[in-house]
Amino acid sequence: MLIVQKFGGSSVADAEKIERVAGIIADSYNEGHEVVVVLSAQGDTTDDLIDKAREINPNPSKRELDMLLSVGEQISVSLMAMQLEKMRIPAVSLAGWQVGLDTNTAYGAARIKNIATERISRELDKRRIVLVAGFQGKNKYDDVTTLGRGGSDTSAVAIAAVLHADKCQIFTDVEGVFTADPRKVKNARKLDEITYDEMLELSSLGAQVLHNRSVEMAKRYNVDLEVLSSYVKKPGTKVKEVVKSVEQMKISGIAKDLNASRVTVVGLPDSPGIAFKVFRALGKAKINIDLIVQSIGKGGTNDISFTCPKSDTESVKELLETYKENIAFDHVSIDDSIAKVSIVGAGMMSSAGIAALMFEALFDAGINIQMISTSEIKVSVLINEESADQAVSAIHAKFFD
Repeated sequence: MLIVQKFGGSSVADAEKIERVAGIIADSYNEGHEVVVVLSAQGDTTDDLIDKAREINPNPSKRELDMLLSVGEQISVSLMAMQLEKMRIPAVSLAGWQVGLDTNTAYGAARIKNIATERISRELDKRRIVLVAGFQGKNKYDDVTTLGRGGSDTSAVAIAAVLHADKCQIFTDVEGVFTADPRKVKNARKLDEITYDEMLELSSLGAQVLHNRSVEMAKRYNVDLEVLSSYVKKPGTKVKEVVKSVEQMKISGIAKDLNASRVTVVGLPDSPGIAFKVFRALGKAKINIDLIVQSIGKGGTNDISFTCPKSDTESVKELLETYKENIAFDHVSIDDSIAKVSIVGAGMMSSAGIAALMFEALFDAGINIQMISTSEIKVSVLINEESADQAVSAIHAKFFD
Protein backbone atom coordinates (compact mmCIF):
# COMPACT_ATOMS: atom_id res chain seq x y z
CA MET A 1 0.00 0.00 0.00
CA LEU A 2 1.23 3.50 -0.86
CA ILE A 3 0.49 6.04 1.87
CA VAL A 4 1.01 9.80 1.81
CA GLN A 5 1.23 11.37 5.26
CA LYS A 6 1.29 15.06 6.11
CA PHE A 7 2.32 16.54 9.46
CA GLY A 8 1.70 20.16 10.42
CA GLY A 9 4.10 22.58 12.04
CA SER A 10 2.91 21.98 15.60
CA SER A 11 3.53 18.24 15.16
CA VAL A 12 7.23 18.77 14.35
CA ALA A 13 7.87 21.89 16.46
CA ASP A 14 10.83 20.49 18.43
CA ALA A 15 13.18 17.50 18.70
CA GLU A 16 10.85 15.55 20.99
CA LYS A 17 7.90 15.96 18.62
CA ILE A 18 10.03 15.08 15.59
CA GLU A 19 11.01 11.85 17.35
CA ARG A 20 7.36 11.00 18.05
CA VAL A 21 6.31 11.71 14.45
CA ALA A 22 9.25 9.64 13.19
CA GLY A 23 7.79 6.76 15.22
CA ILE A 24 4.43 7.11 13.43
CA ILE A 25 6.16 7.18 10.04
CA ALA A 26 8.35 4.20 10.99
CA ASP A 27 5.32 2.15 12.05
CA SER A 28 3.75 2.61 8.61
CA TYR A 29 7.05 1.73 6.91
CA ASN A 30 7.63 -1.36 9.07
CA GLU A 31 4.14 -2.60 8.19
CA GLY A 32 5.40 -2.92 4.62
CA HIS A 33 3.87 0.22 3.15
CA GLU A 34 5.53 2.63 0.76
CA VAL A 35 5.53 6.00 2.55
CA VAL A 36 5.73 9.57 1.27
CA VAL A 37 5.68 12.24 3.98
CA VAL A 38 4.96 15.96 3.50
CA LEU A 39 6.04 18.30 6.30
CA SER A 40 5.26 21.89 7.24
CA ALA A 41 7.73 24.31 8.80
CA GLN A 42 8.33 23.84 12.52
CA GLY A 43 6.02 25.72 14.90
CA ASP A 44 6.03 29.46 14.19
CA THR A 45 8.97 29.34 11.79
CA THR A 46 7.06 30.88 8.87
CA ASP A 47 5.87 33.81 11.01
CA ASP A 48 9.39 34.28 12.36
CA LEU A 49 10.81 34.36 8.83
CA ILE A 50 8.23 36.95 7.79
CA ASP A 51 9.25 39.08 10.79
CA LYS A 52 12.92 38.75 9.81
CA ALA A 53 12.12 39.86 6.28
CA ARG A 54 10.28 42.94 7.51
CA GLU A 55 13.19 43.89 9.76
CA ILE A 56 15.17 44.33 6.55
CA ASN A 57 12.44 45.54 4.22
CA PRO A 58 8.89 46.40 5.36
CA ASN A 59 7.60 45.64 1.87
CA PRO A 60 9.70 42.83 0.37
CA SER A 61 9.02 41.50 -3.11
CA LYS A 62 6.90 38.35 -3.21
CA ARG A 63 9.61 36.53 -5.14
CA GLU A 64 12.25 37.08 -2.47
CA LEU A 65 9.75 36.33 0.31
CA ASP A 66 9.00 32.95 -1.31
CA MET A 67 12.73 32.23 -1.49
CA LEU A 68 13.00 32.91 2.23
CA LEU A 69 9.83 31.15 3.42
CA SER A 70 10.62 27.93 1.56
CA VAL A 71 13.53 27.39 3.97
CA GLY A 72 11.19 26.46 6.84
CA GLU A 73 9.86 23.26 5.25
CA GLN A 74 13.33 22.25 4.08
CA ILE A 75 14.57 22.43 7.66
CA SER A 76 11.72 20.14 8.76
CA VAL A 77 12.34 17.43 6.16
CA SER A 78 16.10 17.40 6.68
CA LEU A 79 15.74 17.09 10.47
CA MET A 80 13.18 14.30 10.04
CA ALA A 81 15.54 12.47 7.69
CA MET A 82 18.28 12.72 10.31
CA GLN A 83 15.94 11.32 12.98
CA LEU A 84 14.95 8.37 10.78
CA GLU A 85 18.61 7.75 9.93
CA LYS A 86 19.31 7.53 13.67
CA MET A 87 16.56 4.89 13.85
CA ARG A 88 18.30 3.00 10.99
CA ILE A 89 15.37 3.59 8.63
CA PRO A 90 16.28 4.68 5.07
CA ALA A 91 14.89 8.11 4.19
CA VAL A 92 15.61 10.99 1.83
CA SER A 93 14.54 14.63 2.12
CA LEU A 94 13.53 16.55 -1.01
CA ALA A 95 12.62 20.19 -1.66
CA GLY A 96 9.62 21.00 -3.84
CA TRP A 97 11.74 21.67 -6.92
CA GLN A 98 13.55 18.34 -6.48
CA VAL A 99 10.32 16.36 -6.77
CA GLY A 100 9.34 18.36 -9.85
CA LEU A 101 6.39 20.21 -8.35
CA ASP A 102 5.71 22.86 -11.01
CA THR A 103 3.51 25.87 -10.32
CA ASN A 104 2.34 29.02 -12.04
CA THR A 105 4.11 32.34 -11.40
CA ALA A 106 1.82 33.72 -8.67
CA TYR A 107 4.44 34.21 -5.93
CA GLY A 108 2.97 33.73 -2.46
CA ALA A 109 -0.17 32.02 -3.75
CA ALA A 110 1.04 29.70 -6.50
CA ARG A 111 -1.17 27.03 -8.07
CA ILE A 112 0.16 23.56 -8.85
CA LYS A 113 0.36 22.82 -12.59
CA ASN A 114 2.16 19.47 -12.62
CA ILE A 115 4.12 17.06 -10.45
CA ALA A 116 6.76 14.83 -12.01
CA THR A 117 6.69 11.48 -10.23
CA GLU A 118 10.00 10.02 -11.46
CA ARG A 119 12.20 11.10 -8.53
CA ILE A 120 9.71 10.01 -5.87
CA SER A 121 9.16 6.67 -7.63
CA ARG A 122 12.92 6.02 -7.85
CA GLU A 123 13.35 6.64 -4.14
CA LEU A 124 10.37 4.44 -3.26
CA ASP A 125 11.82 1.66 -5.40
CA LYS A 126 14.93 1.83 -3.19
CA ARG A 127 12.62 1.24 -0.17
CA ARG A 128 13.26 4.72 1.18
CA ILE A 129 10.79 6.93 2.99
CA VAL A 130 10.44 10.07 0.86
CA LEU A 131 10.22 13.29 2.87
CA VAL A 132 8.90 16.20 0.80
CA ALA A 133 8.99 19.86 1.80
CA GLY A 134 5.39 21.04 1.63
CA PHE A 135 4.04 24.47 0.65
CA GLN A 136 6.54 24.98 -2.18
CA GLY A 137 7.41 24.32 -5.81
CA LYS A 138 9.07 26.04 -8.76
CA ASN A 139 7.74 28.05 -11.68
CA LYS A 140 8.73 28.18 -15.37
CA TYR A 141 11.60 30.55 -14.51
CA ASP A 142 12.98 27.96 -12.03
CA ASP A 143 12.15 30.36 -9.20
CA VAL A 144 10.96 29.00 -5.86
CA THR A 145 7.25 29.59 -5.27
CA THR A 146 4.99 29.00 -2.27
CA LEU A 147 1.37 27.88 -2.29
CA GLY A 148 0.04 30.21 0.42
CA ARG A 149 -0.60 29.54 4.10
CA GLY A 150 -1.83 26.00 4.66
CA GLY A 151 -0.30 24.97 1.35
CA SER A 152 1.35 21.83 2.74
CA ASP A 153 -2.09 20.17 2.84
CA THR A 154 -2.42 20.93 -0.87
CA SER A 155 1.08 19.55 -1.55
CA ALA A 156 0.18 16.29 0.19
CA VAL A 157 -3.15 15.79 -1.59
CA ALA A 158 -1.61 16.68 -4.98
CA ILE A 159 1.20 14.15 -4.47
CA ALA A 160 -1.32 11.52 -3.37
CA ALA A 161 -3.37 12.21 -6.50
CA VAL A 162 -0.52 11.93 -9.02
CA LEU A 163 0.92 8.83 -7.34
CA HIS A 164 -2.55 7.24 -7.09
CA ALA A 165 -1.86 6.66 -3.40
CA ASP A 166 -4.11 4.26 -1.51
CA LYS A 167 -4.48 6.73 1.35
CA CYS A 168 -3.65 10.33 2.28
CA GLN A 169 -3.45 11.00 6.01
CA ILE A 170 -3.40 14.57 7.34
CA PHE A 171 -2.03 14.54 10.90
CA THR A 172 -2.93 17.54 13.09
CA ASP A 173 -3.01 18.50 16.77
CA VAL A 174 -6.70 17.48 17.07
CA GLU A 175 -8.24 14.04 16.64
CA GLY A 176 -10.17 14.82 13.47
CA VAL A 177 -12.90 17.14 12.23
CA PHE A 178 -15.23 18.35 14.99
CA THR A 179 -18.68 19.93 14.96
CA ALA A 180 -16.95 23.08 16.29
CA ASP A 181 -13.49 24.02 17.50
CA PRO A 182 -12.99 21.67 20.50
CA ARG A 183 -10.66 24.21 22.10
CA LYS A 184 -13.53 26.70 22.26
CA VAL A 185 -16.69 24.57 22.51
CA LYS A 186 -16.65 22.06 25.37
CA ASN A 187 -19.17 19.61 23.92
CA ALA A 188 -17.86 19.61 20.34
CA ARG A 189 -18.14 16.16 18.78
CA LYS A 190 -15.68 14.41 16.51
CA LEU A 191 -17.16 13.32 13.19
CA ASP A 192 -16.35 9.84 11.89
CA GLU A 193 -16.86 11.04 8.33
CA ILE A 194 -17.75 14.16 6.37
CA THR A 195 -18.39 14.85 2.68
CA TYR A 196 -15.91 16.68 0.47
CA ASP A 197 -18.49 19.44 -0.09
CA GLU A 198 -19.10 19.95 3.64
CA MET A 199 -15.36 19.96 4.39
CA LEU A 200 -14.72 22.39 1.56
CA GLU A 201 -17.36 24.79 2.92
CA LEU A 202 -16.03 24.53 6.48
CA SER A 203 -12.43 25.10 5.32
CA SER A 204 -13.45 28.11 3.23
CA LEU A 205 -15.47 29.57 6.11
CA GLY A 206 -12.71 29.58 8.72
CA ALA A 207 -12.43 26.04 10.14
CA GLN A 208 -8.65 25.62 10.44
CA VAL A 209 -8.44 21.87 9.89
CA LEU A 210 -7.71 21.51 6.19
CA HIS A 211 -6.67 24.00 3.54
CA ASN A 212 -9.68 24.53 1.26
CA ARG A 213 -7.61 24.00 -1.91
CA SER A 214 -6.53 20.57 -0.65
CA VAL A 215 -10.15 19.52 -0.16
CA GLU A 216 -11.07 20.80 -3.60
CA MET A 217 -8.26 18.72 -5.10
CA ALA A 218 -9.17 15.63 -3.05
CA LYS A 219 -12.73 15.83 -4.37
CA ARG A 220 -11.60 16.32 -7.97
CA TYR A 221 -9.27 13.30 -7.94
CA ASN A 222 -11.23 11.19 -5.42
CA VAL A 223 -8.32 10.99 -2.96
CA ASP A 224 -8.94 8.75 0.08
CA LEU A 225 -8.44 11.43 2.75
CA GLU A 226 -8.36 11.14 6.53
CA VAL A 227 -7.75 13.77 9.24
CA LEU A 228 -6.27 12.35 12.45
CA SER A 229 -4.14 13.20 15.45
CA SER A 230 -0.37 12.98 15.64
CA TYR A 231 -0.67 12.74 19.43
CA VAL A 232 -3.33 10.03 19.95
CA LYS A 233 -3.39 6.72 18.10
CA LYS A 234 -7.02 6.34 17.09
CA PRO A 235 -9.15 6.64 13.93
CA GLY A 236 -9.78 10.18 12.73
CA THR A 237 -12.34 11.67 10.33
CA LYS A 238 -12.65 10.34 6.79
CA VAL A 239 -13.40 12.89 4.07
CA LYS A 240 -15.29 11.26 1.21
CA GLU A 241 -17.89 11.75 -1.53
CA VAL A 242 -20.83 10.10 0.25
CA VAL A 243 -21.25 9.49 3.99
CA LYS A 244 -23.71 7.32 5.89
CA SER A 245 -24.83 9.99 8.35
CA VAL A 246 -26.09 12.68 5.94
CA GLU A 247 -29.77 11.91 6.62
CA GLN A 248 -29.23 11.71 10.38
CA MET A 249 -27.41 15.00 11.00
CA LYS A 250 -28.99 18.33 10.07
CA ILE A 251 -25.61 20.09 10.18
CA SER A 252 -22.08 18.74 10.33
CA GLY A 253 -20.21 21.68 11.73
CA ILE A 254 -19.97 25.32 12.75
CA ALA A 255 -17.15 27.61 11.64
CA LYS A 256 -16.14 31.15 12.47
CA ASP A 257 -13.96 33.51 10.50
CA LEU A 258 -12.42 36.55 12.18
CA ASN A 259 -10.37 37.44 9.12
CA ALA A 260 -13.11 39.40 7.37
CA SER A 261 -14.06 43.03 6.85
CA ARG A 262 -17.36 44.41 5.61
CA VAL A 263 -17.10 46.93 2.77
CA THR A 264 -20.11 49.04 1.79
CA VAL A 265 -20.16 51.08 -1.41
CA VAL A 266 -22.71 53.81 -0.61
CA GLY A 267 -24.80 55.82 -3.06
CA LEU A 268 -24.45 53.84 -6.27
CA PRO A 269 -26.64 54.82 -9.25
CA ASP A 270 -29.71 52.63 -9.68
CA SER A 271 -28.88 51.58 -13.25
CA PRO A 272 -27.81 48.42 -15.15
CA GLY A 273 -24.15 47.41 -15.05
CA ILE A 274 -23.16 49.12 -11.79
CA ALA A 275 -22.57 45.89 -9.87
CA PHE A 276 -20.63 44.57 -12.85
CA LYS A 277 -18.31 47.59 -12.79
CA VAL A 278 -17.67 47.25 -9.04
CA PHE A 279 -16.90 43.54 -9.04
CA ARG A 280 -15.03 43.51 -12.35
CA ALA A 281 -12.55 45.96 -10.81
CA LEU A 282 -12.14 43.76 -7.73
CA GLY A 283 -11.87 40.60 -9.84
CA LYS A 284 -9.08 42.08 -11.96
CA ALA A 285 -7.19 42.77 -8.73
CA LYS A 286 -7.69 39.09 -7.71
CA ILE A 287 -9.51 40.04 -4.49
CA ASN A 288 -11.82 37.34 -3.13
CA ILE A 289 -15.30 38.58 -2.27
CA ASP A 290 -18.03 36.93 -0.19
CA LEU A 291 -21.48 37.68 1.31
CA ILE A 292 -22.75 40.22 -1.21
CA VAL A 293 -25.91 42.18 -0.32
CA GLN A 294 -27.50 45.01 -2.35
CA SER A 295 -30.02 47.34 -0.74
CA ILE A 296 -31.99 50.40 -1.81
CA GLY A 297 -30.48 53.58 -0.38
CA LYS A 298 -31.76 57.13 -0.25
CA GLY A 299 -32.94 59.11 -3.28
CA GLY A 300 -33.17 56.17 -5.65
CA THR A 301 -29.56 55.06 -5.14
CA ASN A 302 -28.28 51.63 -4.14
CA ASP A 303 -25.76 50.43 -1.55
CA ILE A 304 -23.72 47.26 -2.08
CA SER A 305 -22.09 45.53 0.90
CA PHE A 306 -19.67 42.59 0.73
CA THR A 307 -16.97 40.94 2.80
CA CYS A 308 -13.31 40.48 1.94
CA PRO A 309 -10.18 39.31 3.82
CA LYS A 310 -8.94 41.89 6.32
CA SER A 311 -5.55 41.90 4.62
CA ASP A 312 -7.20 43.19 1.44
CA THR A 313 -9.30 45.93 3.07
CA GLU A 314 -7.05 48.89 2.32
CA SER A 315 -6.38 47.65 -1.20
CA VAL A 316 -10.13 47.38 -1.81
CA LYS A 317 -10.74 50.91 -0.54
CA GLU A 318 -7.91 52.41 -2.62
CA LEU A 319 -9.01 50.49 -5.70
CA LEU A 320 -12.65 51.59 -5.42
CA GLU A 321 -11.60 55.21 -4.91
CA THR A 322 -9.75 55.12 -8.22
CA TYR A 323 -13.00 54.06 -9.91
CA LYS A 324 -15.15 56.60 -8.07
CA GLU A 325 -15.59 58.93 -11.02
CA ASN A 326 -16.33 56.09 -13.45
CA ILE A 327 -18.79 54.25 -11.18
CA ALA A 328 -20.21 57.42 -9.57
CA PHE A 329 -20.81 56.42 -5.94
CA ASP A 330 -20.83 58.57 -2.82
CA HIS A 331 -18.30 56.93 -0.49
CA VAL A 332 -16.89 53.63 0.82
CA SER A 333 -17.55 52.50 4.39
CA ILE A 334 -15.46 49.78 6.07
CA ASP A 335 -16.08 47.77 9.27
CA ASP A 336 -13.29 45.38 10.29
CA SER A 337 -14.74 44.52 13.71
CA ILE A 338 -17.03 41.81 12.37
CA ALA A 339 -17.02 38.00 12.34
CA LYS A 340 -18.57 35.51 9.96
CA VAL A 341 -20.22 32.52 11.65
CA SER A 342 -21.51 29.66 9.50
CA ILE A 343 -23.29 26.34 9.79
CA VAL A 344 -22.59 23.65 7.20
CA GLY A 345 -24.36 20.36 6.50
CA ALA A 346 -25.53 18.25 3.58
CA GLY A 347 -28.54 17.38 5.76
CA MET A 348 -29.90 20.90 5.15
CA MET A 349 -31.05 19.87 1.70
CA SER A 350 -33.66 17.51 3.17
CA SER A 351 -34.54 19.40 6.38
CA ALA A 352 -36.67 22.54 6.65
CA GLY A 353 -36.18 25.27 9.25
CA ILE A 354 -32.41 24.94 9.73
CA ALA A 355 -31.76 28.66 9.22
CA ALA A 356 -34.58 29.51 11.64
CA LEU A 357 -32.95 27.35 14.35
CA MET A 358 -29.65 29.17 13.84
CA PHE A 359 -31.34 32.57 14.00
CA GLU A 360 -33.27 31.52 17.11
CA ALA A 361 -30.02 30.55 18.85
CA LEU A 362 -28.55 33.97 18.07
CA PHE A 363 -31.75 35.72 19.22
CA ASP A 364 -31.72 33.81 22.51
CA ALA A 365 -28.09 34.87 23.01
CA GLY A 366 -28.94 38.51 22.26
CA ILE A 367 -26.69 38.63 19.18
CA ASN A 368 -27.65 40.88 16.27
CA ILE A 369 -27.31 39.65 12.68
CA GLN A 370 -25.90 42.18 10.20
CA MET A 371 -25.84 40.17 6.95
CA ILE A 372 -26.97 36.71 5.81
CA SER A 373 -25.78 34.43 3.01
CA THR A 374 -27.07 30.95 2.16
CA SER A 375 -26.42 28.02 -0.16
CA GLU A 376 -27.74 24.47 -0.35
CA ILE A 377 -25.47 23.29 2.47
CA LYS A 378 -24.49 26.52 4.22
CA VAL A 379 -25.90 29.46 6.17
CA SER A 380 -23.51 32.30 7.06
CA VAL A 381 -24.19 35.39 9.16
CA LEU A 382 -22.17 38.49 9.87
CA ILE A 383 -22.08 39.60 13.52
CA ASN A 384 -19.93 41.72 15.85
CA GLU A 385 -16.47 40.20 16.30
CA GLU A 386 -16.70 40.26 20.09
CA SER A 387 -19.75 37.94 19.98
CA ALA A 388 -18.18 35.26 17.76
CA ASP A 389 -17.32 32.64 20.40
CA GLN A 390 -20.63 33.16 22.17
CA ALA A 391 -22.46 32.74 18.86
CA VAL A 392 -20.69 29.48 18.01
CA SER A 393 -21.44 28.04 21.46
CA ALA A 394 -25.10 29.10 21.30
CA ILE A 395 -25.59 27.60 17.84
CA HIS A 396 -23.79 24.42 18.81
CA ALA A 397 -26.00 24.02 21.87
CA LYS A 398 -29.12 24.51 19.74
CA PHE A 399 -28.19 21.77 17.27
CA PHE A 400 -26.13 19.29 19.29
CA ASP A 401 -26.97 19.59 22.99
